This record gives sequence, C-alpha cells and structure tokens, in this order.
Amino acid sequence: MSRVDKARRAFLQNNVDKIKNAHTKEAIHSDIHHEEAHLKSFNLPEIILGGQDGLVNVLGVILGVAAATSSSQIVIVAGLAATFAESISMAAVAYTSKLAQADYYQSELERERWEIEHIPEGEREEIRALYENYGFKGRVLDEIVDKITSDRAIWLKVMMEQELKLEPIARKDALPAGIIVGISAIVGSIIPLAPFFFFPLKASIAVSLIISAFALFVVGFYKAKQTIGRNLLRQGVEMMAIGMVSALVGYFVGTLFQVK
Repeated sequence: MSRVDKARRAFLQNNVDKIKNAHTKEAIHSDIHHEEAHLKSFNLPEIILGGQDGLVNVLGVILGVAAATSSSQIVIVAGLAATFAESISMAAVAYTSKLAQADYYQSELERERWEIEHIPEGEREEIRALYENYGFKGRVLDEIVDKITSDRAIWLKVMMEQELKLEPIARKDALPAGIIVGISAIVGSIIPLAPFFFFPLKASIAVSLIISAFALFVVGFYKAKQTIGRNLLRQGVEMMAIGMVSALVGYFVGTLFQVK
C-alpha cells in the first residue's frame, strides 16, 4: 500500500495519528523517490463496473422474459445466454479501452517529445504560462522554468502530467482489467438468476428482485465506505434505486409481448 493510500484510508477513518505518520519527512521522500510506491492494486472501479452492469442487465433480461412467458426453463436459458454474452462483452470492452488509453498516452508522449525537440521555445513558453497560472512570477518563475527545461526528461514529464493531465498506463494492465471485469460481470449476473433454479416462476421473480436490490445496496454502501467515507446509506440507496429502475424497464417491456 502506497503512502497516499495509507493517508487516504486514515482520513476516511478520521485517524489523525495515521495521517501524520503518512506525512513524515521519511515517508514522503521514500514514496516520492520510489516509483514502485505509486503502483496501484485498487480494482474497485473494475469490480463495480462488471458486477453492477452484469446484475442490472441480466436482471432486466430475465424479468422481461419472465413477464412474457410462464416457463422457468426459458428464463434460465435466456439468463445464462445474457450472463456469458454480457461478461465476454464487458471484458472485451475493458481490455480494449485500457489499450486505447495506453495508445493515446503513448501518442501524446511522442508528440510532446517531438515538440520539445523541434519547437523548444514554444514548449518553454507553455511551462512559463503553466506556472504563471499557479501564481509564480518574476525571478522565481524564471528559475522554475530554467530548472524544468534544463532536463528534457523532467520537462517531458511535467508537460504530460501538468499540462495534459495524463498518467502512464501500462498495456500489460489491460488483460487483468478485462479478466476482473468479466469475472465480476458473471458474479453479478448469477445473483438475480439463481432463484429461478430453486423456486417457481412468480416466487423467483420476487426473490430475484429482493436479493438484487440488497446486492446493489451493499455495493453502493461499500463503494462509499472505500471512497468518500460518508453518506453510506444514501449512496447504497442511490445505487439500489438506479439499478432497480433500469432493470424494471425490462419487466415492463416483457409484459407488452406476453407469449401464451
């Protein structure tokens, strides 16, 4: 866990001592000067993306099919088809999106490097304007510009991070991201589908709605706890409401096309 992650967790826990420990001189310099300290293993966004999308989409499908037919077997087949199609689709999207982000970063990196090499005065002026916007002026500003532009590696890093607001994305992270999203989508999809294996159709619909609503609430609650650390109940209710409204659209569509 990086120093920033420790500080974030301590802040959410309102633990002042741990926050101070994360801001000691030794902790700060150790973190800043070691690149590996900034590597992240925070996969919550991918897990929520896959799990919530899988749950809501499959719930909508099976509710629609259940409203249109009286056969649990048809609902199960439709649900399983939606589960695996959804998980593969979500995994592929997560994989290709990560690759696209990495490609975009690389193309911007190459462009900035070329501009520094071929039009350095223009790039130097961009550094000046950037730090003027931060409030620096006069001799201090001149010293900052001279210092940054004296090292092309630092110059390029500043342009990427502060002007373009871009962080490097490793292409090797694309496959793990796709796998996490795909597995999360399968897990989320099984939640609303499971009751149809054990209960009659009408009972399954009710049970599916209840456990899906509870699962969405838990996800929203946990997400809020891990990120903002407050408004836990409200965040849980919001995610539950959004997911259930989206899924119920499928049910109403199914009632319009009932098969006798």
